[in-house]
Amino acid sequence: MNKISALALGVALSLGLTACSSQPVSSNATQSPAATASQPLGSGINPANMDTSVAPQQDFFRYVNGNWLSSTDIPADKARWGSFDELRENAEKQVLAIIQELAAGQHATGTDAQKMADLYRSYLDEARINALGLTPLSSEISRIENLQSAADLSQYWGENQRYRFGTPLAVYVGQDQRQSDQYITGASQAGLGMPDRDYYIKDDERSKVLLAQYGSFIEQLWQLAGWDNAQQAAKNILAIETRLAEAQWSRIQNRDRNATYNKLSKAELAELAPGFDWQRFLTAAQLADIEHIVVRQPSYFKAFASIQAEVPLAQWQQYLKFHLLRANANNLSEPFVNASFDFYGRILSGLQEQRSREKRAVSTVESNLGFMVGKEYVERHFQPEAKARMDEMIENLRVAFKEAIDELEWMSPATKVEAQAKLAKFNTKIGYPDVWRDYECVTIAADDLIGNLRRSADCEYQRMVNRLGQPVNRDEWGMTPQTVNAYYSSTMNEIVFPAAILQPPFFNVNADDAVNYGAIGGVIGHEFTHGFDDQGRRSDGDGNLRDWWVPEDESQFRERAQRMIDQYSNFNPIDDLRLQGALGLGENIADLGGLTVSYRAYQKATAGQPDRVIDGFTPEQRFFMGWAQVWRIKFRDEALRQQVITGPHSPGMYRVLGVLSNMPEFYQAFDVKPGDAMYREEDVRVKIW
Repeated sequence: MNKISALALGVALSLGLTACSSQPVSSNATQSPAATASQPLGSGINPANMDTSVAPQQDFFRYVNGNWLSSTDIPADKARWGSFDELRENAEKQVLAIIQELAAGQHATGTDAQKMADLYRSYLDEARINALGLTPLSSEISRIENLQSAADLSQYWGENQRYRFGTPLAVYVGQDQRQSDQYITGASQAGLGMPDRDYYIKDDERSKVLLAQYGSFIEQLWQLAGWDNAQQAAKNILAIETRLAEAQWSRIQNRDRNATYNKLSKAELAELAPGFDWQRFLTAAQLADIEHIVVRQPSYFKAFASIQAEVPLAQWQQYLKFHLLRANANNLSEPFVNASFDFYGRILSGLQEQRSREKRAVSTVESNLGFMVGKEYVERHFQPEAKARMDEMIENLRVAFKEAIDELEWMSPATKVEAQAKLAKFNTKIGYPDVWRDYECVTIAADDLIGNLRRSADCEYQRMVNRLGQPVNRDEWGMTPQTVNAYYSSTMNEIVFPAAILQPPFFNVNADDAVNYGAIGGVIGHEFTHGFDDQGRRSDGDGNLRDWWVPEDESQFRERAQRMIDQYSNFNPIDDLRLQGALGLGENIADLGGLTVSYRAYQKATAGQPDRVIDGFTPEQRFFMGWAQVWRIKFRDEALRQQVITGPHSPGMYRVLGVLSNMPEFYQAFDVKPGDAMYREEDVRVKIW
């Protein structure tokens, strides 16, 4: 459920999460291949997970998932556990088996098998890693210690863009949001060691404690490196990061696609933020010849230019050395690994134990050779029949969305024409890429973990920079096939469903259409609706940031969106920490719109077919139960707080309660009446798409 990197595909939104056929929706269009088999399709509902002592009208999330919630423990090495995590764990085991099989053999140098096997081996060689200590970082430490001037610092930050440690600015090359057929350079705020700026600027007691613990972590890494004056160094580093955090934009501000699109010439950038050697920085970042750069947070860049000039070079060197350690701690000797886990794992996320070395090794291989791994994964684990059925469902949802737009009472004909034009241009990708990513630029050695990771970073950065001046690569994927997620890219105007999400409870080839439309259908609809959420609606069918709304329609949209913000801001998952309705607006609009359009698609696809009660539930009931099954999840308290502060996705229970309490179709299916906890008065329900 993570965001897709702007480095890869521009602005994209994830769920968590092949061209479509052109067949219209009909009772025959979605007849599952399995439906003609002698064994009838099942309900796809797991009764063992349910708590029928809870009425569905009171708490539908617990009604469907209550026994699972009470009987399931979060694994000790996890911060949360739910349907996504179960599938991710399964995919990780499948990938581990692939890589261990490769690591057991010998392979010709330069082959895919050799690279995957040797990267895995280099991570598992704990004895060598422990013996080396800080040696793999010694040359980088010397570089930092030998910086002599502010000009040297600007050059170092530019060169270091590929490694992304200790860089208060992050530059990238992605699609131009206003000219999506071209690539452009962008730049964004960065440079913090905590998950978000709010961790530095909130003044509640818990935030103060966490900030103090972060300071202790800085001291600990400094001492492990054998450097003097750890306490003062930590104080200086924390002061720098706090100044950066105070200047940074909030996550809510960063959602605004118009506010974060500020296309400047290099001269205009220098005028905006004087006192920093921008040309030297860009030259070192291999971007010397660019004419324009899109600055996401202009006020931060202005503040950064002042901060970098006011902070003494010696303190910047301390900051850089710490972030070098922090970024590499998990790949160094055991004391560094343990220190990093204690802070980021135990303190921030509530983990009870570190993941096994094998699991961490697999994650390292996937992070650096992900599509190479994905190619093997698809050959062994992807079900072609899943793709065929997905094609049908996607086209059915597209037609249902088209009809839903036509029927909107609040939208004018002129805006509907634009919305329909955008919907018609949606592209879809299912399973895996048609063109696999090439990793020729990476050299992997079994005895050089840090070197492997740096060479991988060099390769990916060069791949990104080389985009400038080239046609936009529309074959590119922002997620690997083994990723359990899905996403919508606004600049590509496409929705993407990796192979690994096409499994129960999201997609069940042995279940009838009702639960599949409630589950993966809702996911498909979610990604469709991202194209029309509060930010996605700002782009047209070609992926260009353009205002295509009649002013009165925009006003109507905003009024409905505000009602959704207010609803979700009243949810209180832990202590006095409420959801940030404005931060989660896009995801919540996508959830509600997605499930609404999927219900419409399901009704049309099965029109004329007999309503079949399975396991005691009507098709309409199974549809909503399919949605609720998808979002079963448990959090550790620390992880839940972090999710609420930093994540745009509402915790799972609110993706059920918040959505269904706005849908009259749910009220009808479960006879929800005034006085029931799931009931909302009609005048406060939200209906956008």
